[in-house]
Amino acid sequence: MTAEPTEALPATGPRPGPWRRLARHAPLLLLLAVVLAFGAISPVFRTPANARNILVQSSGVAVVAVGMTIVLITGGIDLSAGAVMFLSAAVAGKLVIGGWIPGLGPIPVPLAVALIVPLGLACGLVNAALVAGGRIAPFVATLATLYLARGLALQITQTRPLPLPPGFLELGRAAVLGLPLPAWILLAAAAAGQAMLSATPLGRQLYALGHDPDAARRAGLRTTRLLAFAYVISGLCASLGGLIAVAQLGTVSPTFGAQREFAAIAAAVLGGTSLFGGRGNVLPGTLVGVLLVQTLENGLNILNADPYSYPVVVGAVLFVAVLLDRLRRPRD
Repeated sequence: MTAEPTEALPATGPRPGPWRRLARHAPLLLLLAVVLAFGAISPVFRTPANARNILVQSSGVAVVAVGMTIVLITGGIDLSAGAVMFLSAAVAGKLVIGGWIPGLGPIPVPLAVALIVPLGLACGLVNAALVAGGRIAPFVATLATLYLARGLALQITQTRPLPLPPGFLELGRAAVLGLPLPAWILLAAAAAGQAMLSATPLGRQLYALGHDPDAARRAGLRTTRLLAFAYVISGLCASLGGLIAVAQLGTVSPTFGAQREFAAIAAAVLGGTSLFGGRGNVLPGTLVGVLLVQTLENGLNILNADPYSYPVVVGAVLFVAVLLDRLRRPRD
């Protein structure tokens, strides 16, 4: 009878050096430094209303990052997340506007949202079939899905902006107990993801798979099913993230969701999830990473920075994330 797999533990040996200890706490320290810096420059930044905006604006990519964290823990990657966001938003927009399918008029927003959930699961199943079933490298498989999903979305929108009716925007504006609905969805997704990873046998098996796939197979774990589960959840999170984001923007543009997969990857890795699998968490790790990325974008927006500089900032954050990941790992 095999022992139940547990989360990968650090290798025994000498205590971590100062650089590794600093790397573990760097994301939170960076977030505090960014908040203090922007707060000193702009009085608008340090208002409670802006803090609320940061939380709401980060909710879409944060939900995507929850799914991305699970995939990264298995040792994989999902480059299709931003395109799935785009496809989900485009289909939802067409459904609530009506006239897209002959004989089908506008449908209620709740029904449209419910129909998008299977779409996200289907996109995840495609990735699961390619990676887990077809044994195709995750980078190649999800890159193919990226082009497929974005191409379909561009055909649906005919490469033109798609304005959504006011009823759809209510999803982004609604509040429950004083907290915006997108923030509740984010907290629910993060709590569910962390609970699954830290408190269930399934979560421990995902860590074991990412830590050593060969050992996981020898231990009798169903690695194909574990991989499939991770990519299906990532597809679901991407579709939900797309709905949250478009409910705030009100328009599905041809560039909707572009590069959001990299923001999600950067957030997860900044928060301590390893690009090599076997290590990571949603709370507090990935959530801190998301807030750091969104706070940077929010501060630049308040300072009227060039919008074209945002990808540069995300790229710099991703570079820092990779460096921190290397510092966290023991030397070979």
